[in-house]
Amino acid sequence: MKVKVVTRILEANDRIAEQNRKRFQDAGVVVLNLMGAPGAGKTTLLERTIHALKPRFKIGVIEGDIVGTDDAERIGALDVPVVQINTGGACHLDANMISEVLSELPLRELDLLIIENVGNLVCPAEFNVGEDLKLMVLSVAEGHDKPLKYPLMFRESKALVLNKIDLLPYLNTDMHKMRNDSLALNPNLKIFEVSCATGAGIDFWAEWLTGLR
Repeated sequence: MKVKVVTRILEANDRIAEQNRKRFQDAGVVVLNLMGAPGAGKTTLLERTIHALKPRFKIGVIEGDIVGTDDAERIGALDVPVVQINTGGACHLDANMISEVLSELPLRELDLLIIENVGNLVCPAEFNVGEDLKLMVLSVAEGHDKPLKYPLMFRESKALVLNKIDLLPYLNTDMHKMRNDSLALNPNLKIFEVSCATGAGIDFWAEWLTGLR
């Protein structure tokens, strides 16, 4: 019974996601779904990304959190259109939540829309919201065991950003294992090693994103 209920939920979500996708395509905007655990550095990466791409692209952001508006306020300070979604307890954004806020964004004026999902390594990967690509941020401080513990997110993501590499001298994280396990799950995964604190690796990340347009 539970399997049937879950299947119906996902099917309904996918129908709305397709409607979202058509709206994005009609507007000519590329949509990225940025996922990762709490504290991985999603918002800081987003800030760095906006600074790097803003001279070339018009960027909009949807911020997803259980409660609060702190992240949306940080992004809004960069003078880009941003909408906050508070899920009230749900551990992910779904297609319907995205659909309900699209009218608050100037879609036809945007080149790139970035959705920062709720901090979670499980649920966000299960729900399509109409995005072109799913992207994942993983702090190296989270440990090299994460790919094998949370395989779906690694399989669903087009790119993996390994953040906080400036902390590596103080950690026991095996980067070789982290990369190998990630690629074993998804051989086409594009991996970037960055430090949002120092800016290391951000140029390569921004250059790759530029190629998506």
